[in-house]
Amino acid sequence: MLSRLSPYWLWLLLSVPALGMTTALLGDDARAFHRLLHPTGEFAARFMIISMMATPLLYLTKGADWARWLKANRRYFGLAAFFYAALHTYVYLVDKGSLSNVLAQATHLDMFAGWVALLVFIPLAATSTDRAVRWLGTWWKPVQRLTYLAAAATLLHWTALHGWTGWPPALVHFAPLAVLTVYRLWWVYLRQRPSRPAV
Repeated sequence: MLSRLSPYWLWLLLSVPALGMTTALLGDDARAFHRLLHPTGEFAARFMIISMMATPLLYLTKGADWARWLKANRRYFGLAAFFYAALHTYVYLVDKGSLSNVLAQATHLDMFAGWVALLVFIPLAATSTDRAVRWLGTWWKPVQRLTYLAAAATLLHWTALHGWTGWPPALVHFAPLAVLTVYRLWWVYLRQRPSRPAV
């Protein structure tokens, strides 16, 4: 069933959270606009995590259909993560009101990590197309591995911004990814493979 889901329907599903934010984005209620900071950032993190979990879930489930579908469509989740990260940045810039306020916070650990995550997202999104895959050739995978840097920066941004109160929700989001990443490393590099019969 998932394999027959059109990319257009998937994009519609991925945009549902943004559609729910439209009222605040287009309205003139400053507090309602400010409250979009957290949900836009959280959805960016969620979609990034989902896209990164695709390959280890495929290993873990031994090629289940839904895991194959997720891996085949992970670029859509990655692009959705970039879209929500860009929306998160837009809301932050408007909320701060001036460039001087933004620059004053740019060197703080929480904001610095957030800017690093956004800057890493840009080449990841730009190289997510089939044309970019062909153009980069063997360099495509190393570029896409920058996703791990984006994830680490996002986690640091989240936890540094909220302090100790930010750790529990951050762990709820990132712990499954961490476990699956360790599993992926084990699967690729450490697991015992059946020995080939002697010729």
